[in-house]
Amino acid sequence: MKISARNVLKGTIVEVTKGATTSHVKIDVNGAIVTASITNEAVDSLKLEKGKNAYAVVKASDVMVAVD
Repeated sequence: MKISARNVLKGTIVEVTKGATTSHVKIDVNGAIVTASITNEAVDSLKLEKGKNAYAVVKASDVMVAVD
């Protein structure tokens, strides 16, 4: 599969939290947690669950960083 996203991060799913229509999927990428918001339908279709390997695909024209 070819994609145009510039950043693809491989990790392990550590948590899947389903809401009414949207799920939050947390992926551990070398100790950093990346959270994705995707539809419940996508979670079911991809069979996402804790412990499975997954890729976080980041596609954005701008990325903002804030420092506390």
